[in-house]
Amino acid sequence: MGKDPVALRLELLTEHPKHAGVLKLVVEKANWGTPLKAAAGERRGRGVAVHESFNSFVAQVAEVTVKKDGSIKVDRVVCAVDCGTAINPDNIRSQVEGAVGFALSAAMSGEITLKGGRVEQGNFDTYPLLRIGDMPVVEVHIVPSTAAPTGIGEPGVPPLAPAVANAIAAATGKFLNKMPFNTAELVA
Repeated sequence: MGKDPVALRLELLTEHPKHAGVLKLVVEKANWGTPLKAAAGERRGRGVAVHESFNSFVAQVAEVTVKKDGSIKVDRVVCAVDCGTAINPDNIRSQVEGAVGFALSAAMSGEITLKGGRVEQGNFDTYPLLRIGDMPVVEVHIVPSTAAPTGIGEPGVPPLAPAVANAIAAATGKFLNKMPFNTAELVA
């Protein structure tokens, strides 16, 4: 459509103030619109996504680096959360940070395959999870609220893959729409 992804979302969210609120906060904290520096042979991009579940609202901006060989590194994920009154802000941050790690595992390597009618992955040696060294920097910003508290365990999971996919598209012009993301499609 030729529009900035955030501007388009804000146009579509005029009747959804909580969605728009977390979106505005996350793009402010992520410095949306400022260029990302890339080393020679690398491509960088930012992507955004907004989600609602369990009466909570989460927006995320992912920053990625795509190397010449197509490998992807998620460098930073900025999150804005509106989950009503923040009873325990440290717990909210921890839940969202964990959700990012869990969702990133699924987006990057979480494939279940079948052979002869049986699942091939039997344990963590054949089902790779995100390692701590691959965890991006995660920033969590909580919207101040006096509303009743809402859920926070799962709401940080769904927007991660779309934000990363949008960041990959911003960096490469290629839209990956199947998880786990196939880095072979991104070779320069």
